Amino acid sequence: MGQKINPLGFRLGTTQGHHSLWFSQPKNYSESLQEDQKIRNFIKNYVQKNMITSSGVQGIARIDIQKGIDLIKVIIFMGFPKLLIENRPRATEELQMTLQKELNCVNRKLNIVITRIAKPYGNPKILAEFIAGQLKNRVSFRKAMKKAIELAEKADTKGIQVQIAGRIDGKEIARVEWIREGRVPRQTIRAKIDYCSYPVRTIYGVLGIKIWIFLDEA
Repeated sequence: MGQKINPLGFRLGTTQGHHSLWFSQPKNYSESLQEDQKIRNFIKNYVQKNMITSSGVQGIARIDIQKGIDLIKVIIFMGFPKLLIENRPRATEELQMTLQKELNCVNRKLNIVITRIAKPYGNPKILAEFIAGQLKNRVSFRKAMKKAIELAEKADTKGIQVQIAGRIDGKEIARVEWIREGRVPRQTIRAKIDYCSYPVRTIYGVLGIKIWIFLDEA
């Protein structure tokens, strides 16, 4: 049948950990969850305004949030943090102050840390942004997928699968196209697989990009 389980949720507690770490009372749980989403959306919008590469990549791999009684620690994993710092030398401080005002943190301190990823194109989110930028620039979807696989291979990944779905090249009927290189054992729980689902708006409509990257086996 469908087999539509999320690869990250499937491996939660084995090779995959949570991106948000905090405890909350049941009555405050939804409020804390909405706060996490607000933090992530605010950071993504800020980076999009202040940093964009020529290929259209923002460079945010993931955002981890750790909450204590009087402290919110936000760790931003970026592929190209230099581009953000070059545009705005005090970007981290500005982001921290603006976000603190937005969240109205009176009794809690906010601490933002930017961490650089050693191999940016070994991350599915950054690769999906790269493909999205190529598709927006009218590059052939096959060429964009092959280029993404080349970049992933340079980042020493053991396997990668790229899938694009929708009205590809403006065709009347939507279809799914995919390409795989190397091993991608999606049904093996001990296999460490990074996954990303990314929508991209083109002149023909919305396309969906999915990327699975096989990193290692426990």
